[in-house]
Amino acid sequence: MNILVLGGTRYFGIPMVEELLRQGHEVTLATRQITQDKFGDAVKRIQVERTDQASMKEAFQGKYYDVVYDKIAYCSNDIKYAMDAVECGKYIFMSSTSVYLSKQKEVKEEDFDGVNGELVWCSRFDFPYAQIKRQAEYALWQEYKDKKWLAVRYPFVIGQDDYTERLLFYVQHTMKGLPMQIDNLDAQMGFMGSEEAGRFLAFLADKDITGAINGSSNGTISLREIIGYVEEKTGKKAIISADGEEAPYNGEPEYSICTEKAKALGFDFSDLKEWIFDLLDYYIALVKATQQ
Repeated sequence: MNILVLGGTRYFGIPMVEELLRQGHEVTLATRQITQDKFGDAVKRIQVERTDQASMKEAFQGKYYDVVYDKIAYCSNDIKYAMDAVECGKYIFMSSTSVYLSKQKEVKEEDFDGVNGELVWCSRFDFPYAQIKRQAEYALWQEYKDKKWLAVRYPFVIGQDDYTERLLFYVQHTMKGLPMQIDNLDAQMGFMGSEEAGRFLAFLADKDITGAINGSSNGTISLREIIGYVEEKTGKKAIISADGEEAPYNGEPEYSICTEKAKALGFDFSDLKEWIFDLLDYYIALVKATQQ
C-alpha cells in the first residue's frame, strides 16, 4: 500500500515506520524536515508545516494515499487541515486514553462519546492536552463521520527513547534523594512500550476497522511498586513529601484499558510486568552513569 506518515521520525513513530517497511508498504514521511530520520532511501519525503492549512493543501494537492497515519495531530484544526488536504482510503489518528472523561477499570472505546460533545475549532495551545485531544476526536466523529478513519488511543507510552522522561523522573529522584510530591502512589495504571506502540499502529494499516480502538500492554502497575523496585535495586530510599517536586503522573486515577477490540483483530499485547522492570534497570544504569 501507498502510506503517508505525518511525523514518524522519533519515538514510537520509528518502529511503526520500520514495521510498515518490513511489511512491504511504500512509505512517505511528511515533516518540517527539522528532525533527521534513519530511513535513508527506504522512504520518500515531503516537507510541510503541519499546523498551516495552506502548506498542507499545497503539499498534498493531487496526491492519493491508501492510508494516512497522523502522528502529530493534536487539536480539531489539525484534523481539519489533514482531512481537507489529503485524499486517502483510511486516516489513522494517534489519539490518547486522555480523551476519557472518567478513567476506571477496563475503560472501553465507547466510554468516550465523540458524537455529542461540543466541537470547538481550536489550535493545540488553546486548551490542556486532554481537552484538545477530545476536540480532535469530536472533529472526526462529527464533521468527518462519512470518511473512513480510526482513532488509536494509548495510555502513557514508555521506553528507553522516551523524550518526556516522565518515568525516569521517579528513578532519578529516588536515586538522588530528591523529594517528590506524589498524589497517586497506589493507583494502578496502564502503560505501553514504545516498540509495541509502533508495531500495533503498523498492524492496523490493512485492518478493516473504523471508529476508535484502544491499545495497551496487559496489566497495570502502581508508582509504589515502581519506586519500591528502584529502592530494592539501588539501596536508596525515596523521599515522598508534600514539599517535593510535583511528579509527572500526578492526577492520574486508578484505571486499566480494555483492549478486547484490538485482540479480536489478532494483535497480542505483551504483559506489562514482563518488560517494565528491564526498562527500570536501564534507567537505573543511566542514572548511575551520570553520577560517576
